[in-house]
Amino acid sequence: MCGIFAYLNYLTPKSRHEVLDLLLNGLKRLEYRGYDSTGVAIDSPQANDIVMVKRCGKVKVLEDAIAEHFSGKEYDEPVMTHVGIAHTRWATHGVPCETNSHPQRSDDENSFVVVHNGIVTNYKDVKTFLEKRGYIFESDTDTEVIAKLVHHLWKKHPGYSFRELVEQVIQQLEGAFAIAIKSKHFPGECVASRRGSPLLVGIKTKTRLSTDHIPILYGKDEKSPQTCEKDTEAQKTKVLPRTESTSEFMPLEEKEVEYFFASDASAVIEHTNRVIYLEDDDVAAVRDGTLSIHRLKKCLDDPHAREITTLKMEIQQIMKGNYDYFMLKEIFEQPESVVNTMRGRVRFDSKSVVLGGIKDFIPEIKRCRRLMLIGCGTSYHSAVATRQLLEELTELPVMVELASDFLDRNTPIFRDDVCFFISQSGETADSLMALRYCKQRGALIVGITNTVGSSICRESHCGVHINAGPEIGVASTKAYTSQFISLVMFALVMSEDRLSLQQRRLEIIQALYELPDRIRQVLKLDSQVQELAKDLFQHKSLLIMGRGYNFATCLEGALKVKELTYMHSEGIMAGELKHGPLALIDDRMPVMMIVLRDPVYIKCINALQQVTSRKGCPIIICEEGDEETKSYSSRSLEIPRTVDCLQGILTVIPMQLLSYHIAVLRGCDVDCPRNLAKSVTVE
Repeated sequence: MCGIFAYLNYLTPKSRHEVLDLLLNGLKRLEYRGYDSTGVAIDSPQANDIVMVKRCGKVKVLEDAIAEHFSGKEYDEPVMTHVGIAHTRWATHGVPCETNSHPQRSDDENSFVVVHNGIVTNYKDVKTFLEKRGYIFESDTDTEVIAKLVHHLWKKHPGYSFRELVEQVIQQLEGAFAIAIKSKHFPGECVASRRGSPLLVGIKTKTRLSTDHIPILYGKDEKSPQTCEKDTEAQKTKVLPRTESTSEFMPLEEKEVEYFFASDASAVIEHTNRVIYLEDDDVAAVRDGTLSIHRLKKCLDDPHAREITTLKMEIQQIMKGNYDYFMLKEIFEQPESVVNTMRGRVRFDSKSVVLGGIKDFIPEIKRCRRLMLIGCGTSYHSAVATRQLLEELTELPVMVELASDFLDRNTPIFRDDVCFFISQSGETADSLMALRYCKQRGALIVGITNTVGSSICRESHCGVHINAGPEIGVASTKAYTSQFISLVMFALVMSEDRLSLQQRRLEIIQALYELPDRIRQVLKLDSQVQELAKDLFQHKSLLIMGRGYNFATCLEGALKVKELTYMHSEGIMAGELKHGPLALIDDRMPVMMIVLRDPVYIKCINALQQVTSRKGCPIIICEEGDEETKSYSSRSLEIPRTVDCLQGILTVIPMQLLSYHIAVLRGCDVDCPRNLAKSVTVE
């Protein structure tokens, strides 16, 4: 959820001011992930010292503090090798304050400093162990134990390399983490590792690398005496056998090199498009300008090397352009993003659909017992939106599950189940743990993600990349519609050999062809939606009602209103009105109703009549030219007609726009809502 950015230059002259600018810019690229405090650590011009600056609040506050703190000419002098680390923190252990901000340090002399994403679940035991050995803690964070444990082991084993010290430490940690560490005792070195939280390494050289892979080094399994004393009352922290390898560092031919460690590719794309996505328990170390990736234990399915991936992201994709907010830009990008999702997959000339990522698994999927769609938040709503079509075209039982609830229930999973895991980031903690739960029980795992190289992407047997492009705004918009279309395409692939369904398939494919133009028509309603927002933004609540294919729009629309505007909002199944929600209706309660000419139209009209007969004055989303439906209210939004199963793509866009405009009118931070993060990498 928070963000790591670290930079190392080797034989590439950079002044400390340039390094600070790089770190600050990296943090700005990670702001969308959610945070409440920031900090940086760089080498001081004074020999063998590290200086840190930490602040509560936005990156701009840190930027102002840095401008004040680092004003001397000595910071303008170029250095050939330097390591700087930076962090945006979202408080988990301890309130937001400078003391609890990262980097966290090992001692008053800043011997080791660390930035950390995630949660160390056994930090209390490690803290007790260290306190008994004289360490005094200054923060309330779980992160501080990492820095102090490295320092403790360094004092006990002065002959260990920096990388070996970090390896020993991560063996003692439980939970999820991504870390980057620097030390004044190991100048010019940086060590990073991850377990359950994303981390990548960007590589920038003057010439192209001579290899596209970095070999992985494995330690020997030899036993050696434990050299860290045990404590019967506290955590029995121990040092594992020191590992050896045939070549500690595998050299890259280039000597002038820059490395970037980051939580997200968006932070490095303006510097390099060559990255390595670290796997769980990888330890990446840079020493003397060379990168090594080390693992203590070799897994059966582990590759012999980490591939250097070439990013296809463009810097323009993560810039706001002429828009005031990323969210607004991403809403208006949906005509293009849905085309990108379908490009090369839906062949409109032959009326066929091909999903290369799952093509080889289709026969196995057709033989399965049931389909399970698992996700959180917006991704869960995309599953709800397409469940009815999947049931219709696959003729298989379809279960839709919230990942957190799925795990709480220990849901039975069988070898002939197919489990879809839907996540924009591909790093959602609950979804990732549910994936591993299902994988252990032999189910086929299909990933639906927007991030190449993400954990869900790598750990799935097969999958569909939704190709929506980078999504910076915390509130998901274009990823929702692209996830929606990805699942529709899967349903079309599953039904390609069903003669009885061919007419239905052709109708949907034709509607997909027309969809970008239909979305552009809906976006023209922006000014009307803005006027509605002026009537609604001072209210305390908003009810959104619908049923059938549009029930998911009610859930997703309510979620957008909640997360962006901080208003109470509820998505209600229109068929459930008489079972409780009708008691909320009066002439003061704002209500939106989705009433389209689909198989449940008559039932929706019944619900609409129930609302209006109780003095409700709903805002109606209806089809163009539907005067009968419009007659029930003085306020309405007309959307173009499309096939029933794709209505949810068109009806959700007014809800996205409405939540945006209400948020602006209420003075909310649209791209970074309070308490929320883009990638939820902890439970």
